[in-house]
Amino acid sequence: MRLRNLIILVALFCGAFYWAGGKLANTLHGETPPQTSQVSQVSQIADSAAARAKTALGTTGRYARFLNIKEAVAEARKGRPTAPLAEIPLPLQQAILMMEDHRFYQHSGIDPEGILRAMLVNLQSGDVVEGGSTITQQLAKNLFLSQDQTFGRKAEEAALALALEHAYSKEELLELYLNSIYFGSGAWGVVDASEHYFNKAPRNLSLAECAMLAGLPNAPSLTSPLEHPEAAKQRRQLVLDTMVKKGLLGPK
Repeated sequence: MRLRNLIILVALFCGAFYWAGGKLANTLHGETPPQTSQVSQVSQIADSAAARAKTALGTTGRYARFLNIKEAVAEARKGRPTAPLAEIPLPLQQAILMMEDHRFYQHSGIDPEGILRAMLVNLQSGDVVEGGSTITQQLAKNLFLSQDQTFGRKAEEAALALALEHAYSKEELLELYLNSIYFGSGAWGVVDASEHYFNKAPRNLSLAECAMLAGLPNAPSLTSPLEHPEAAKQRRQLVLDTMVKKGLLGPK
């Protein structure tokens, strides 16, 4: 009962934060701009994965999905190419963690510090420029949920993140995330992305290629090396420079 109540409280808090952020953006800048065809495609794929997972999640009770989370993950991942963590280069793992969720090993699926930091950044900028989602929250969204920016969806995302953290180790979650994240141009997961952009398996990626892939999830439609090569190079350099600054790479 305590775990259930904690899930509800944290989910509601995170959902309220994201809902308020969306309201702030709409108030300052008017209606949300129409989705591009690529965003619509991503949403359709995510909705399809959510539909496939509904059976595994179960409908016998409000919390049935948490009891069947591993079965639901397997159902949502069915048919997608995957690579074990051991075959994903360490620099890519490190760069993704650094760019997407540097406190991944410190939080339990939801990062209050990250949420508060994002809230301050958004208030200072007068816009929603940082979301505060952890890798586990992004994984929950990619596997089970739509892309809608609604209170209910964000609350569900937070609750599922807690359930995922309870069911899997950090290494397992990172592997799931790397095999589920959207890298742009229709490439879902590191196997698709490696083949699509570089025509090779993940284990054969160079450091520069790892850095380029790590820079894509933040804005894949704007930094695609196929469609926006200069933007992709700039983003890759930012990743490499940040890795040097964090001590993950030696000085250039």
